[in-house]
Amino acid sequence: MKKTVNVNLAGTFFHIDEDAFGKLTRYLDAIKKSMSDPQGSDEIIRDIEARIAELFSEKIESSTQVISIKELDEVISVMGQPEDYVVDEEIFEDSGFESKRKTRSSSSSSRKLFRDIDDKFISGVSSGLGHYLGIDTIWIRLLWVILVLIGFGSPILIYILLWIIVPAAESTSDKLKMTGEPVNISNIEKKLKEQFESATDKVKNADYGKYGKNIKSGASGFFDSIGSLILGIFKIFGKFFGILLIITSLSTLIGLVVGLFTFGSIDFWGHGEMMDYISLVDTTNSPIWLLSLLALLAVGIPFFALFIIGLKLLIDNLKSIGSKAKIILAVLWVISIIGLGILGIRQATEQAYDGDVITEDVIPIRTGDTLRIAMRADKQYSYDVSRQGGVQIEYDINDEKIIYSNDIRLIVRHTRDSVGRLLIERTAQGGSFLNAKKRAEAIDYNYSFEDGKLILDGFFITDIEQKYRDQEVEIVLYLPIGSILYAEDNTYSFHRNGSRYNDILDNGDEEQYLRILEDETECLDCPTREKSDWDNDDDWNDDDQNNWEKEVDQKFDEDKNSDRIMINEDGVKIHLNDEDDVEININN
Repeated sequence: MKKTVNVNLAGTFFHIDEDAFGKLTRYLDAIKKSMSDPQGSDEIIRDIEARIAELFSEKIESSTQVISIKELDEVISVMGQPEDYVVDEEIFEDSGFESKRKTRSSSSSSRKLFRDIDDKFISGVSSGLGHYLGIDTIWIRLLWVILVLIGFGSPILIYILLWIIVPAAESTSDKLKMTGEPVNISNIEKKLKEQFESATDKVKNADYGKYGKNIKSGASGFFDSIGSLILGIFKIFGKFFGILLIITSLSTLIGLVVGLFTFGSIDFWGHGEMMDYISLVDTTNSPIWLLSLLALLAVGIPFFALFIIGLKLLIDNLKSIGSKAKIILAVLWVISIIGLGILGIRQATEQAYDGDVITEDVIPIRTGDTLRIAMRADKQYSYDVSRQGGVQIEYDINDEKIIYSNDIRLIVRHTRDSVGRLLIERTAQGGSFLNAKKRAEAIDYNYSFEDGKLILDGFFITDIEQKYRDQEVEIVLYLPIGSILYAEDNTYSFHRNGSRYNDILDNGDEEQYLRILEDETECLDCPTREKSDWDNDDDWNDDDQNNWEKEVDQKFDEDKNSDRIMINEDGVKIHLNDEDDVEININN
């Protein structure tokens, strides 16, 4: 039975048996004695203890595990024996030093990615990458500049992500890992010596007069207190912001994963109705699972980075996911962005050109003739005739799949010709002008004219192999001035056009006889509107008011043989037709 001792190394508690504790104590004492120069020795010992704590943490599997002589010997073999080193000033000045110590430190271990904050221009990302890749930092920085200038767009975002997720090399141990040097006694001491000498040079060259004036010019204690208060507020805000980041990013990641396993698995269900509609608009012919995976990586990786940031804001000692994992995620993100960009370009180029086919037929309607217009549906596809049904996949009489659409636009205009004309324009899009024109030619649309009635199809069909490329049919009906038009009620949704179409058939004029005039129509059977009707009309406006006043004024002047009253904006005028012929005017 052995005693165990609790020790605190660099802020971490370990359980160590009595024999191992004694050997560790002797090991640290031997290191102290080997230092002939006490300059910076305390900081060196602290870094060595921190490195030993790291190695202990890697070797124990639980916080209750006791460290024995075996684990301690393994740690000492990594750190090195004190008697192997002769520590003095010469080892930092003599570049030809070839002792056992030099041999041991020259064995390079694997590098780890850190931000070198001692050699930073912005955040130390470039210098850290330079250490990791073994490239001079200046070339990394030039590469960033070139990528930004040639317009790739993503380098700035990638730099910010690396700034966020790559830790800074703050401790001596981190700096040695960054350069690939073994983290042992020799290298720790050497690194601290270099830092101490650099700090000494800065102290020697400092402008003490300037610093003295700065110290005398302010009350440092007061500002330290204000700074602590502000820092505390920012910490509270940081925790709250971290919670928001975690909730938002985690919800997004869960949604993306669910979408990958639902929408992304459509390919494996077979060729159902949903696949038909997807293939109808997809021009890339890429599998759905690939699109879903690329979308997951492109959107999910930045949100995963935000999730890690949120955890770091809440947890102070959160361990890093590792440099390799960060690099892999960054590479996958760039690949997914490039992949989606390529597919997006392919999708866009397939709709880059517009093609049309125009046919024109004579409609035997002349001045004074009456034309009735109606829309019709095909019961094979739908009983409803309306422009609001959109695009559908239907089956024709041969049970073949076809594209069914009611994207029909009806426009009525006047013409000075003696006879009417019907112009039908079929339009579509494609990857080239010829391809778009062929799609437009493939649109099947029909109409009929008989006994003064024009019946237009309220739909068109095309082969499903043509895909959906914004196919549309535009019908322009030109009627001679003086002819009469009667549009049935089912034409309403097809001629809801903006002013740019110059359509003289207004919505609401259906089921009425309209005489065609130049750029307008005249209703022949519209009821006359009395003032009492206008009073209850929500559409009453200033023009209606002026028209009514003119009408009343005209009637007042025309009927000279009866009593008359006129009320308008000028006041009240009363005429009594008696023997004295009394007339009263009340203005304003």
